[in-house]
Amino acid sequence: MMEQNSKNRLRLAATIECVHWLSLQACRLRGHDESSYSQNRDNFIEILKLLEKLNASIGDVILDKVPENARYTSPEVQKEILHIIAKDVSNKDNVTIILRFVDAHGFLRERFFQIVHVHDTRAETLKKEICDVLTKYKLEIHNMRGHGYDGASNMSGAFNELQALFLKDCPYAYYVHCFVHQLQLVLVAAAENDISIWLFFSNLTTIVNLVTSSSKHNAELQSYQVNEIARSIVVGERETERGANQIGTLHRASTTHWSSHFDSICSLIDMYDTTIIVLENIIIDGNSTSIRV
Repeated sequence: MMEQNSKNRLRLAATIECVHWLSLQACRLRGHDESSYSQNRDNFIEILKLLEKLNASIGDVILDKVPENARYTSPEVQKEILHIIAKDVSNKDNVTIILRFVDAHGFLRERFFQIVHVHDTRAETLKKEICDVLTKYKLEIHNMRGHGYDGASNMSGAFNELQALFLKDCPYAYYVHCFVHQLQLVLVAAAENDISIWLFFSNLTTIVNLVTSSSKHNAELQSYQVNEIARSIVVGERETERGANQIGTLHRASTTHWSSHFDSICSLIDMYDTTIIVLENIIIDGNSTSIRV
């Protein structure tokens, strides 16, 4: 058993390192044909094959050396690893630096560059941290011809905020409001003009805040989830594949993250029955309190 556990860990470690390296290099993981008959099974599988050649210990526990249902190479496993890597539980403010540039062949490229931890989000702090990173890699500020952020006042303000501070050093670096953020603001504003949509998301926000703002209510929600998942698995209403049926909480929608509204709706749908139970308990507790008073 210990030997098998060791092999499983090594196999999973190989998968994690491949996914991490490819994501760091902004390379795609999967291709159109990853079958064993393909001459090029694309980046993820080909890197595993390279590890197989270079390291006999890894080669003995990956790809065709193990059963198909235990290879840790499926798209679902890759997505789960990427999701875990993307999580930030440090509770620190971060700045993500992405560079857009024209390469030697005249093509426009966009690449993730670095994540920087900052002590606060004042414009002066952000400018210093960004400049320090660019200077470290010999990227001169005066060569910058554009910069873009969301519409937060500390970023886009025209006087002493981030874009204004950069313009003082480089007057040709024109500021562009992030197009994705602009689209999000337009969608939110348009949706709010439709009374039915506004009421829906207003009620959704109220429900989420009511449940998640209280540690007691949130703990109840997760406790009921455990029971509900166990029941639905027994009656065959849920699948039991790897990574499924995780215990979570309701997600808040944010005006600055366009996909958060969808995530918020999905979380409520997935936890609808248990959320109803928690809301009913809140009503009962409220009535009991009123009676006692």
